[in-house]
Amino acid sequence: MHAALPPPLVPLTTSRLVLRPYQPTDKAVFFAVLDQNRRRLEAAFPARVAAVQTLSDATRTLAQFAHDWQSGRLYVLGIWHRETDAYLGDISLRPSWQSPLSAEIGYYLAAEAEGHGYAREALAAAVQFGFGEHLRAHHLTLRCRRNNPRSLAVAEAVGFRPVTTTRRRLWPLRVKDSDIMHYRLEPTSL
Repeated sequence: MHAALPPPLVPLTTSRLVLRPYQPTDKAVFFAVLDQNRRRLEAAFPARVAAVQTLSDATRTLAQFAHDWQSGRLYVLGIWHRETDAYLGDISLRPSWQSPLSAEIGYYLAAEAEGHGYAREALAAAVQFGFGEHLRAHHLTLRCRRNNPRSLAVAEAVGFRPVTTTRRRLWPLRVKDSDIMHYRLEPTSL
């Protein structure tokens, strides 16, 4: 089950950021951030880093994001600074489309964008999108590595709370599940 109509391709704005679906013209900055941060992002985003090895890969990935948006499989938003138009990273929501509807959020920033509150600001906007009129999620989830105190702090600052999970996986994780913190947020928690 997917949304009857995909959410409109309208940017989300915050006081300092613009979050918007990627456009084909974003391929160079998208590739540059992944390429320059490859080693740092590889552990948390192995599929994304592996998929985008060249500028051509970036073009294909952005086209896939557009298709995913229309199909409701994944909503990926690039994060740009409002004043400078600098590309900072991205944030995505992956709906479950099971009842009750949930969506998992994932995000990353370029190294030079960390430590300025951008992740917290982008996450708060993504939460509004997830609970908003188009998705109407019952709850949102995210996962953070225990050894990433900044990411843990961002999740908790926006209202996510740690949960224990006993979910059995169909395939083994690349890392021990004990290295991952699972978080959940419900609209009543805001």
